[in-house]
Amino acid sequence: MGEQLSGANADATTTIVPSEGKAVAVAAATALPRSLAQRALDSDILYSFLRSPLVMLAGALTLLFLLASLFAPIVAPHNPYDLKTLSLLDSNLPPSWEKEGDPRFWLGTDDQGRDILSTILYGLRASLLISICAVAIAMVLGVSLGLVAGYIGGITDALIMRVADVQLTFPAILIALLIDGVAKVLFKGSPLGESHFLILVVAIGLSYWVQYARTVRSVTLVERNKEYVQAARLIGMSKAAIMFKHVLPNVLSPVLVLATINLALAIITEATLSFLGVGLPPTEPSLGTMIQVGNRYLFSGSWWMVAFPGLTLAVLVLAVNLLGDWLRDALNPRLR
Repeated sequence: MGEQLSGANADATTTIVPSEGKAVAVAAATALPRSLAQRALDSDILYSFLRSPLVMLAGALTLLFLLASLFAPIVAPHNPYDLKTLSLLDSNLPPSWEKEGDPRFWLGTDDQGRDILSTILYGLRASLLISICAVAIAMVLGVSLGLVAGYIGGITDALIMRVADVQLTFPAILIALLIDGVAKVLFKGSPLGESHFLILVVAIGLSYWVQYARTVRSVTLVERNKEYVQAARLIGMSKAAIMFKHVLPNVLSPVLVLATINLALAIITEATLSFLGVGLPPTEPSLGTMIQVGNRYLFSGSWWMVAFPGLTLAVLVLAVNLLGDWLRDALNPRLR
C-alpha cells in the first residue's frame, strides 16, 4: 500500500512539474515584447532627467532653440535676407515698448533695418548648424584616432598622442584662427575659399578632436585586454572589425557626454570667430556676427543690437552645458 502511495506521489510530481514548466513557458511565449518606448520610459536616464527641474528646463530651452532655428522661415516675422523688404529708414529702431519703437519690430532693428528677432532666429540656425557639424567632424576624427592609438599601440600610439599633446599646448580658439587663416590663403580665389561656412566647420572641428582621442584611447587600453576582444581575435576577426564593432560601443558613453559639452564650446568658438571678423560675413548673420555689429553701436545708445543676441547666446550655451553635466552624471555608474 505504501509503495502504491509513493508511486502515486511520484507520478503526481512528474505530472505537476512539467505542467508548471509548460505554463511558465507558454506565459513567456505569449508575453508581448517590450517596445523601445517602454524601455526608455523605465530607464534610469529618463528618471534622472524627470527628477531635476533645472535639467528639464535646460532641455526645454535647448529644444525650443533647435525648433526655432529649424523653422525660422516660418516663425520669423521678417526675412532678413530679403533685400526687397529692408529699408534704411527702419534702421536703429528701438524695441517696440520703447517710445520710438515700431510695433512691427518687437526687439528693434539693426543698422541695416533688419528685424532683430528675425535675425536672431536665422542666426541661431547658422550657429547651431556650424557647431553641430564641427562637433561631428571632431567626434569622428577623434574617436577613430583614439581607437587606433589605444588598440594598436606602439609607434602609432606615440605619434598620435604627441600630435595631440602639441595641439593641447595652444587654446582651441588659436588653432581655429590658424586653420581658418591658412585655409583662406590656400584656397583664395576658389569657390572653397569663399565658403566661410565650410571653413568654419573644419577649423572648429579640427580644434576639438584631441579630447575625443585621449578619452577613447584611455578606455580602449582597458577594453582591449578583456575576454570578448580576445575571443574576437581567436575567431580571426580583423583589427578594424574588432575596434569598430566590439570596442567602439563600449566607449560611446563618455563620447556622448563629451560631444554635448563640446557643442557649447563650439557655439562659443563660432561666435568668437565671427566677433573677431574671421567667421561668417554680416550678410550671413550668426549670433557672433550680430554681437560684432551691435558692439559698434553700443555706446551710441543702441543697446538692443548687442543685448538680445548676447542674451540668446548665453542662455543657449548655459542650457547645453547643463544638459552635458546631467548626461555625465546619468551615464556614470558610480553615481547611480
